[in-house]
Amino acid sequence: MKTVSTLAIAAVALTLTTPAHAKPGDPVKVSDTLTIDPIIEGRLRYEHVDQDDLNLDADAVTMRLRAGAEFKFDHLSLLAEGEGTLAIDNNYNAFPFANPASNQRRPGYSVVPDPQNVELNRLQLAYKVDGSGVTVGRQRINLDDQRWVGSVGWRQNEQTFDAVRGEAKLGPVMLDATYSWSDRTIFGEDAGPRQAYDGSFWFLNGGVKAGPVQLKGFAYLLDFDDPLQVANSSKTFGLRATTVLPLTPKVKLDLTGSYARQSDWKASPRRFSADYAYAEGGVTFSGLRAGGGWELLGSDNGFAVQTPFATLHKFNGWADVFLTTPGQGLQDAWGSLGYTFAKVKAVPGLNAQVTYHQFDSDQGDIEFGTEWDAQLGFKLGQVAILAKYANYQAANTRTSDKEILWLQAEFAL
Repeated sequence: MKTVSTLAIAAVALTLTTPAHAKPGDPVKVSDTLTIDPIIEGRLRYEHVDQDDLNLDADAVTMRLRAGAEFKFDHLSLLAEGEGTLAIDNNYNAFPFANPASNQRRPGYSVVPDPQNVELNRLQLAYKVDGSGVTVGRQRINLDDQRWVGSVGWRQNEQTFDAVRGEAKLGPVMLDATYSWSDRTIFGEDAGPRQAYDGSFWFLNGGVKAGPVQLKGFAYLLDFDDPLQVANSSKTFGLRATTVLPLTPKVKLDLTGSYARQSDWKASPRRFSADYAYAEGGVTFSGLRAGGGWELLGSDNGFAVQTPFATLHKFNGWADVFLTTPGQGLQDAWGSLGYTFAKVKAVPGLNAQVTYHQFDSDQGDIEFGTEWDAQLGFKLGQVAILAKYANYQAANTRTSDKEILWLQAEFAL
């Protein structure tokens, strides 16, 4: 209860100290060609994890702060941003791997991968005209739904990339190509060699808008230098299609489909070639969305599709049981209901969501388990409040029961 009270008090304090007239993202005009956009962000979170195969439940209270600025001069921009995470209550294991040099490795506790950390989060130089241009330096990269490449924005320490990225818009055609030589992980400065994974990484996307359908092709070529990750060297080629169709003036249908093929690449000791598939649909009416979907991370020769640069928390349940795909592969079937309470003016942004997952293997006819996820969010002034819950129930001893509760307050200026 002490940690919950701490979060509540801090949320109120943030609300009272945030000026009502501030508008996040508004740059300060210095001259006709120069603007400065300050970056000030904060996130206070309480996370409780109860996992059956561990002796001690985890209780983590962490505060993440980011500060920096973006300077724009005509079409040229320079962005610099620092990030720091403080563990206010550190009864948790920050690292899901052996790390004897760090006192944040506490194997008796469940893992909450939000270690204390101070780092340069982004430092990038960009030149863009009408959405086309080049960005060089340490940068945030979120591609499509972040299934293959994302910033892992749910965790307190963000994943960024040292990279060169080029983007081009030519009428209905979109081209996006990135070469990265280093992945800056969420584990931060206390993670030893896992602070960053070096290698040669290509993220290639091309798309076209054909009527109401957005079509994309992609290729992800990952060649890790680091011996800790070299087994994840892989090449992935795929297609993705999305659309939103109005069924009536008040009812919309959204559809997403994707297929890819992943196989070993360069120095990977694995020899496999496996399928990836994703299908999701939903109907929205007056703030209510009912949807469902299915995702396959296939298996071949004992090895399964892996997505090491993804924002993994978005996929396969919020309990994060399947951050690494089991060797037998994974099938995830789910149904969800969400509602946005637009007419509740007293609580701006009030929304709720619940999702049910069924997890099975691709090979071997294994039932892994089921999971319920739920969340409730709203705003107090400029502070976003979130309560979130995940409950995974294992079907056998291959995984273990896991329950997580989050309470969070976040602001951005």
